[in-house]
Order: sequence, then structure tokens, then C-alpha cells
Amino acid sequence: MEAKQSHSHVVHFIIFALAVFLFFKIVEPLITIFLASVIITYVSFPLYKRLRKLVPNNFLSIILAIIVIALVLLLPFSYITFKITQQTFEFYKSFSGNIAKGTLLGFTCEQVDSKACLIVNSMERFSATRLSELGFDKYLQKGLSRLIDTTTNYLVRIPQAILGTGLALFISYFLFRDGEKILKKIINWLPFRKKTVNRLINQFQKITYTIVFAQLFVALAQGVIGMLGFYIFGLPLPIFWGVITAFFALIPTVGTAIIWVPASLFLALSGYLTQDYIMLAKGVGLFVYGILVISTIDNLLRIKIIHAKAEVHPLIVIAGVIGGMNLFGIIGLFFGPIFLSMLITYFESFKERFM
Repeated sequence: MEAKQSHSHVVHFIIFALAVFLFFKIVEPLITIFLASVIITYVSFPLYKRLRKLVPNNFLSIILAIIVIALVLLLPFSYITFKITQQTFEFYKSFSGNIAKGTLLGFTCEQVDSKACLIVNSMERFSATRLSELGFDKYLQKGLSRLIDTTTNYLVRIPQAILGTGLALFISYFLFRDGEKILKKIINWLPFRKKTVNRLINQFQKITYTIVFAQLFVALAQGVIGMLGFYIFGLPLPIFWGVITAFFALIPTVGTAIIWVPASLFLALSGYLTQDYIMLAKGVGLFVYGILVISTIDNLLRIKIIHAKAEVHPLIVIAGVIGGMNLFGIIGLFFGPIFLSMLITYFESFKERFM
């Protein structure tokens, strides 16, 4: 009897394992879209709650929330993608043209008798010549070819991206409507103690809040503010450099100064060497703007957004972002740190209970 019961348990386990495997194989093509919809729903749930108070009809409040999300996601992303591609081409043309002319900065010093001009012109000609001899233009050409291929691939995938976004928003509708019920069922299914489940939920909320708001939102704000400053003070390709600024804002200890400090020095040096004192003033202005606005906005926003919430260790964020993007693509920017942080939390709970 015991042997028969044991055999039955083995059969049930095999059927269960096979069912789980088939389930994941079926949903595998949609896993990225589903994860994206989970993040979209979680981040925008406060918006839905506010609309729910204003609009009595639940269906209409969900539809309004989805429309707002679609506008916030699609319009800025489409515009920035178009402009960044355009300005990247402009940057390539300008830089490769300067190298062909034997100059890096694209101008000649007017004060030919000054030692500063002599040093700068000599270094510039030497650098441009060396880059040309090393075949740097060929590397630029390869980079341009990759950019063209990437742009073409993105253009080809536009219908697929639109379909994926629509599907993610469609899933978000059901998550808005039934998300709380689904979460309760998942919690009941988890084979963990209540203390461990609560700890995992708290960690999920903390890491999601940290990644989405304390990291990405602050980086986005710094990128936009940097872009505005670059435009005001006349730096070429402001959108391009604004996006680069937002990227470096995500990297701890490096920060945005790696962009705006050289940019302000470039403008100031260009103005000094060409005797264009307006450009010199713009360079000084951009430097002051970087110190007073771009740099301080990081601390101000983090204090305002995070409040009493504890930050997650930067190493977890970096490792999670890199590994997550490699595994899930762009959505891994969110889920990499979330999964890694929750895994560490689970190990801590496991250690407390069994070790």
C-alpha cells in the first residue's frame, strides 16, 4: 500500500513538473511583455487609485489610466529616439569631417602668437593626424554602419513594438482590475512562512521604488535638465548629450559631471581660443549651471522621493541592471535588480531559519 502511494506521489510530481515546464514554454514568448506590464501597473497604480476616486466607473478609470500611460511612454520615447538617431548621425559627420581637415575641435585658434594657441593647435593637429593614421575614421565608419543597422532593425520592429506595447497595456488592464486578488492568491500559494512572505513583499516594494524613482526618475530628471542647459548655453547636439547625461546619472560615483564638465570646458576653451567671448561666457555659465542645478538636483530629488525608505546597495543595482538587461533586454533594467535583491532576501530568511 505504501509503495503504491509512493508511486502515486512520484507520478503526480512528474505530471506537475511537466505542467509547469509546458506552462513556461507556452508563456516564454510573452514573458518580457508580461514583466513589462507588471512594472507598468505597479508604478502607475497610485495614478489608477486617484482616478478611481474621481471616476465612479472602474472600467473608465482603468481606461483613462492606460491612455495616460500610453501617452507618457510612447510620445517622449518616439521623439527622443528619432532625435537621438538624427543627432548621432550629425555627430559622426562633424567629427569625421574635422579629422579629415586635420582638426578635432573644428576651429582654428585666432591668437596665433600666444603660447596657448600654439600648444592647442599643435596638440590638435597631432591628435587628428594620429587618429587618421590609426584608421580612426574606419572605426567611425564601422560605428556608423552599426548605427544604421540598429536603426533599420528598430524601424522594422516598430509594428512588433507597437503590438507588444498594446499587449502589455492590455494585460495591465486586467492587473489593474484584478491585481489585488491575484496578489492575495499568489501569497497563499507560496510555500513560505508569513514572516518570509511579508519580508519578500517589503523588499519588492523597496527595490522597485528605489530603481524606478530613486534611480531612473532622478536620472531622467538630470538628463532633461542637462539637455535644457546644453540647449540654453549652445552646446551642439543637446538631446544627444542629454541622453548620455541620463545614462551616466545611473552609474554611482561617476555621475553627470563626466559630461557637463568637459562640455563647459569645451565651450569656454573654444570661446577663448577664437576670441568669441560670448561662447566663453556660455562655457562659464554651463559650468555654474552644472554645479548649481544639475549636480544639486540629484540630492534634492533623492531626499524628496525616497523619504524614509532605505536604499538598496549600489552593487546590487549595478549587477542586477547589467545581468537583467543581458537576460531580459530593456525590461531587465527593472527586473534584474528586483530579482537579485529578492533572492538575497530569501537567502537571509533561509539562513535565519535553518542555519
